Amino acid sequence: MIAIRLVRSAVFYAMFYSGSVFFVLSAMFVAYWGSGPLLSVCDGWSRYHRLCARLLLGIRVRVEGELPSHGVLVALRHESYFEAIDLPALLHRPAVFAKIELLRIPLWGELGETYGLIGVERDEGASALRAMLRAARRYQNEGRLLAIFPEGTRTPHGSEGPIQSGFAGLYKLLDCPVVPVAVDSGPLYHRWIKYPGTVTYRVGPTIPPGLPRKEAEARTMEAINALNRA
Repeated sequence: MIAIRLVRSAVFYAMFYSGSVFFVLSAMFVAYWGSGPLLSVCDGWSRYHRLCARLLLGIRVRVEGELPSHGVLVALRHESYFEAIDLPALLHRPAVFAKIELLRIPLWGELGETYGLIGVERDEGASALRAMLRAARRYQNEGRLLAIFPEGTRTPHGSEGPIQSGFAGLYKLLDCPVVPVAVDSGPLYHRWIKYPGTVTYRVGPTIPPGLPRKEAEARTMEAINALNRA
């Protein structure tokens, strides 16, 4: 069984990453015309990843609950690269908060900014928060969803990482509802050898704006860990 999974994983890597070259080259080409064409290429890349995962790894996706289409901050648990790659297929063209280091990668960072990545600088204080806020409001005005991994990094299934302090600041200043989403991709996708099964996204109760910081964080933490504790 391990040998079969090893072979399937190797084929997945070969197919997905070789196919990704086409999408990267396409992204470089269409970015000249702005974010619209680039968003379409990224949507296609994310769906291609889902297709490879389903056909080659036997990984399917299930969504429990109704995902929003605009006007909210979607807070997702982060267990593996699966949900990071899957975001454009899961949500409608989200603007995503991401580590600032990703935006400093030559060429990739420029494409990321054109797509709608918002750089998170954890140690730069109020000025960095204001810059994130300006970018987030711009995307809100364009009618796009905002998405964030409030733990700030991948957290292994079965454990819980603390919510980063910047999340509370964004929640307060953006003054919009938060939709928490649990995910359980870790056991199937986190390791080099992938496993067949179903990755579930579970949409939690919407958290209204204006709550005290501790309550907002506690409700977010509870909801994004719903599948982690099962």
